[in-house]
Amino acid sequence: MRLLLCGDVVGRAGRDAVVAELPRLRRSLALDLIVVNGENAAHGFGITDKICEQLYAAGCDVITTGNHVWDRREIIPYIDGDPRLLRPVNFPPGTPGRGHGIFAAHDGRKVLVVNAMARLFMDAIDDPFAAVAKLLDEHRLGSVDAILIDFHGEATSEKASMAYFCDGRASAVLGTHSHVPAADYRILPQGTAFMSDVGMCGDYDSVIGMQAAGAVARFVKKMPVERLQVADGPATICAVVVETDDATGLARRIAPVRIGGRLTPAWPREMEATVDALSS
Repeated sequence: MRLLLCGDVVGRAGRDAVVAELPRLRRSLALDLIVVNGENAAHGFGITDKICEQLYAAGCDVITTGNHVWDRREIIPYIDGDPRLLRPVNFPPGTPGRGHGIFAAHDGRKVLVVNAMARLFMDAIDDPFAAVAKLLDEHRLGSVDAILIDFHGEATSEKASMAYFCDGRASAVLGTHSHVPAADYRILPQGTAFMSDVGMCGDYDSVIGMQAAGAVARFVKKMPVERLQVADGPATICAVVVETDDATGLARRIAPVRIGGRLTPAWPREMEATVDALSS
C-alpha cells in the first residue's frame, strides 16, 4: 500500500498547488490514501469547511491539523460532522471533533490515521504518548492494514521519541509543524517509517510561509506589529510517500516529494507507476 502525507498547507499559494497536483500524484505514484495537513490553509491560520471540500474534491482522503485548528472559529461547529477532518487526539476530553479514524483506501483496505500533537515548546495539552499507545493497543497492524501518525510538533527530539515509541506498531510516524522538510527520512529497526518534518506546501520565499518583512520586524523590534501576511509566490509541495508491506503493514520504503517553487525537486522515480515529469 502507498500512503502520501502532504506537509502543512499554507495559504492560497499552498492550497492551489496541492489542489493542482494531487490528481497527478495519485496517478503517478499509485497512491492508495492521501493525507493533507491543512491547519494553515486559511490565510496561514486555520482551515474552513470550504477549504476542506476543495481538498477532498482534488483527491485528499483525510485532513490533519495541529495547534492552529481552531483559528477559524467557524470550523468548530463543522468538525463534528466531518469524520475526515482530524484534530489532535490528545486534546482534552470533550473537545469537538476526533483525533483518529479508520479510512478505506481505494481498494477497500483499512488505514488508521492518527493526528497527535507534541508538548515541548507547544501548547499545554494531554500526553500524546499515552493517547497514541491507547490507540495502538486498540488497533493493531493486522486488524488494520496500515497505521499513519501525523505528529505535529516543534522539537525533533520529541518527534523521534514518538517514532521509536511506535516502532514496529505503526507503519509511519511523520512530523509536521516546523514547515521545513527534514533529511532524516528512514525506516526504523522494527519497520516504522519516520521523518521528523515533512515540510510545508507554500511559498518558500518567506519565513515559514509568511512574508519576510513582518516576520523580521517581530524579531528586530520586539514589539507588537501588524498581523503576519501569507507569502503568495510560487509554492513548493513538500510531501512524503510511504510504501507498506501487504503482509505486515510495516514500511518497505519512504521517500520525500518536493514539487515546484524554490526548493530542490525530489521525486521517487523508483516508485513511479507512470512516467511523469516534475512540474515546472
